[in-house]
Amino acid sequence: MTKVLIVLGERPRQMSVFHQALHRIRDLGASTSVVGDINAEELGLGPSVADIRPLPAEPTDPKLRRALARTPQPSRALWLRAWADPWVRRRVRTADVLVALDPTAIHTVREMAQRQPRADVCDGIGAAGQIVAGRRESAHRVTRRPTDRVGLVVRGVKRAAVAGARKSLEATMAPAMLRNRVGGRLWRSAVGAPGLPERIRVALAYRVHLRSVQAGRPDLAAATTAIAAGRISGRKSRADLLTRGATGELAMGHVPIYLAEAVEAELTRADDSLSGQPAGATKSLYRALRLLFHRVVHFDQLSSPLVEKPADFLAALRTSSAARALAAPHGRTVRSAPPPTDRPLRLLVMTNGNAHFLTEIRQRYADAPEVELRYLHLADDEVAAPLTHHPSGIVEHLVAGHSKYGDRVEEWLRPHLDWADTLFVDWCIAAAAITTLVDPGDTRVLVRLHSFEAFSFWPHLIDFSRVDDMIFVSSHLRDLTCRVVPALAGEQAPTLHVIPNAMNLRGFERRKEPASRFTLGLIGNSAVAKDPRWTIEVLRRLREEDDRYRLLLVGDGLDPTASESVRRYQHALSADIAELEPSGAVTRIGHVDNVAEVLAAIGVIVSSSVRESFHCALVEGAASGAVPVVRNWPFFARGASGARTLFPSDWVVATPEEAAARIRRATASEDTWRAEGAAAAKYAIETWDWSVVQREYDELLLPNRQR
Repeated sequence: MTKVLIVLGERPRQMSVFHQALHRIRDLGASTSVVGDINAEELGLGPSVADIRPLPAEPTDPKLRRALARTPQPSRALWLRAWADPWVRRRVRTADVLVALDPTAIHTVREMAQRQPRADVCDGIGAAGQIVAGRRESAHRVTRRPTDRVGLVVRGVKRAAVAGARKSLEATMAPAMLRNRVGGRLWRSAVGAPGLPERIRVALAYRVHLRSVQAGRPDLAAATTAIAAGRISGRKSRADLLTRGATGELAMGHVPIYLAEAVEAELTRADDSLSGQPAGATKSLYRALRLLFHRVVHFDQLSSPLVEKPADFLAALRTSSAARALAAPHGRTVRSAPPPTDRPLRLLVMTNGNAHFLTEIRQRYADAPEVELRYLHLADDEVAAPLTHHPSGIVEHLVAGHSKYGDRVEEWLRPHLDWADTLFVDWCIAAAAITTLVDPGDTRVLVRLHSFEAFSFWPHLIDFSRVDDMIFVSSHLRDLTCRVVPALAGEQAPTLHVIPNAMNLRGFERRKEPASRFTLGLIGNSAVAKDPRWTIEVLRRLREEDDRYRLLLVGDGLDPTASESVRRYQHALSADIAELEPSGAVTRIGHVDNVAEVLAAIGVIVSSSVRESFHCALVEGAASGAVPVVRNWPFFARGASGARTLFPSDWVVATPEEAAARIRRATASEDTWRAEGAAAAKYAIETWDWSVVQREYDELLLPNRQR
């Protein structure tokens, strides 16, 4: 005979339904016992239907009373009172089915299940009826599907209890349940149940993890995953659990608390596979890189662990055997040759990124008689374009030392290397990575890094032993990249240069109308890192004293579909704009092709970013005669170089209060404002105009030649 033990934490809400279910269980040949905070007379059940055991509200045992006094949670108190009763303990030892009738009873049934691992466990009287019916249909074939709805998971049992429909699981994973301390404790215990099959544990923990994040409980998500991972002995299952959880959480715009553990698990898996299964090592290593350099971690936040604690953040990557194989220098068979003296220099300029920063460079050397220029944008090459979209192929080649992918790169790139004396690769991304898969022979290789690449995995896929010269657009980007990429400081490291972006700043000189004195301009707000809300805070402080100040936002704005982090920032920014736009305090004009024309209406140009490599729009604004106000970019504020070493000190401010004070001083009168703007324009043009910067490129690309 099947023995059913039902625990109640409160009176059944639908007494008639409860009665009908108990009669059905009896008719199926099972015996039922009911224990909990109940009144036997109120239940109205005869001994033929169920054996009733009310728990006393005030126990006589002093030790139990003290324990209850320290236990404010009703669910925990119910368990203590129930287990103190010898009658209950006897029923638990012989129970075939343990049933929690309400949320308060869940904890008690879970604890009972630890002590009676042979019992089926469920929540709800309907699920109990299904289990009893299944037992009756076949004494040898009890239906026990791996549960996708189980309200409780038996600790110490290798089978998961079966019970019912998906909506029961949904109810116990509902946001309200997960926000509840009892519900959170339940699921932490459930995923950590000893003996639970790893496949089921991984699936259940992943489900609980995502639901917890959705419920606004990232702490519960992290704790649940950590507990489950601690119960998993297989490295593959553990890595799968941590990686799935981290990937799902990142997709929701959250940086996982256990991101480092997920990365370490994948790298451990990669190390295990390195000798016998290089394909598996490649797959795990690439997963780790994608987690480590995910855009939500570095681009969609107002901070980055790469800046705050780079050594700690990259520690697992430094110690991994697979990662060391990835970063191993392969060198070149011969040194690069000096520029030819008997013919023009053959210069190949290559990119697969934004070509905007190459305009002046291409024009200068296309017109130079001592240079024969070729330009190649890989997106326009039918062979190269697919190669740039396969970073896992680069990882595979670097780890294994050879690959069919590498053979295709060699076949495509070798004719270009044979032709070129010097190869200049703009952007430290795919074009640079695939270039260094191939021994360049005696061709000189130069690579330029702008900004975002330092926060991506691309520099970690580049063999810098095959690069002669690295160009950075600012000192602080050079310093950060060297901290992040040890190969740039190794024995076979390239020569490092800092050369500003190539900009024709004289084309931005404009005569501004008097009304533009009170117009702040922010050009480019398509990334969270631009932090336009900082500029809006500056505007608010200005308008507290003078409502003539206004803000012009130029650019397409954020793409809220990029990630949930971006969407959240965009939501807050939209609220700011909705507050100020109706009065004309903020105006948005979207993308413009002629930035110089827009700058004519801007009297103060603002850089509110948390990070920049150089901020061309700010410098162009200064060249137009706008007063520059530069936030001391937080990513670099504590370093030896940053905004304060790149720009004149009076341009740079630390807080919105300082920014507002600088703007008030600079715009106190029209004469003061024009004088400040003229000084900024003079400094910008004399320091960064292409007529000045081109000499640095000539010295780099055409050494020992008369200009």
